[in-house]
Parts: sequence; structure tokens; C-alpha cells
Amino acid sequence: MRERGEDRTSANAPEAESLGAEFWRAAPVVMPAGKTSVHLRLDSDVVEWFRARGKGHLTRMNAVLRAYVEAQKHCT
Repeated sequence: MRERGEDRTSANAPEAESLGAEFWRAAPVVMPAGKTSVHLRLDSDVVEWFRARGKGHLTRMNAVLRAYVEAQKHCT
């Protein structure tokens, strides 16, 4: 993923092997929030724009919606 530029990990983050056993013993397990399947009608040109950027277009659409929601939370 790093070679393709798809890794969102900070470039200065330590390698997992260098963190040591104590780090892993104390590391919390974080479960991702669930996803909900929906049927959604979108404009064809919008869908094609996301699809044209390759695999993961639905994930990118979700990221755009998430960014909008987070921005709106700070406005109210």
C-alpha cells in the first residue's frame, strides 16, 4: 500500500516490530463501528467520477460523506 501511495500511516510512524512486547500488552483493541447497507440512487456522473479513480470507489464515497458529517458537527 505504501508503494501505491494508499497507506495513510504517518511516514515517521515506528515499525510494528520495533514497538516491543510491553506496547502490545497495553494496546487497546478497538473495534470499528458497524456499517449499514443501503440502497442509494446517485447521479450517474457522480458514480462514474468515483469509479474512474479505481478500486475502492465506495470507500471513497463514504469518506466524503464522513468528512461532510464531521464538518457539520463543528458548525452546530
